[in-house]
Amino acid sequence: MPLPFLTADRAFDEAGEDLALPFDDRDQWRRPYRPGPWRVGAAALLLLLASYVLFAAVIIAVAGNGSGGAVCLCLAVLVIAGALRLLRMGAWVSAAGLRRVRFLQTTTTPWAHVMVVRTVQQPVRWLGLPRTVQGQALVLVRGGHSGNETTPLLTTHNADFLGRPEAFDRAADSVEVWADEYRPHA
Repeated sequence: MPLPFLTADRAFDEAGEDLALPFDDRDQWRRPYRPGPWRVGAAALLLLLASYVLFAAVIIAVAGNGSGGAVCLCLAVLVIAGALRLLRMGAWVSAAGLRRVRFLQTTTTPWAHVMVVRTVQQPVRWLGLPRTVQGQALVLVRGGHSGNETTPLLTTHNADFLGRPEAFDRAADSVEVWADEYRPHA
């Protein structure tokens, strides 16, 4: 029994395939790919740890040690914030520019400063650790007063694409299309 309301197929059955969806706002920041299983798994483990710490905070507070319970509560809030930030990491695009979100830093590059976005073969970090392996990276080449700066946006061995080369290719193509569409052409 087909359930058309549960599939995306019905959007393509209609005649207006090229029309933008009503909620498709190009000015909002969006990640053009899904978070990978390594990133989601790590965040899930952190949230599981936070639930245990919250449970410990309740037990400590009920036992009569309010300051110990408050410390555990603050620790749990920090772990939850870290898990949410871990899920938010990656490359984000909008009509305003290209944003690279890291764990402690976010860098936004307007499309006017983007020279090119391309996929290159180079040594990349494995899951963000110091060890490097040969892989592909989607790099952003910025122009401006400081010369050409190359910044890796996505790699085949980061937490989103490790073991999923076709997902990396789709994501890289999507970011390159955004760059070609919004970057000013000389």
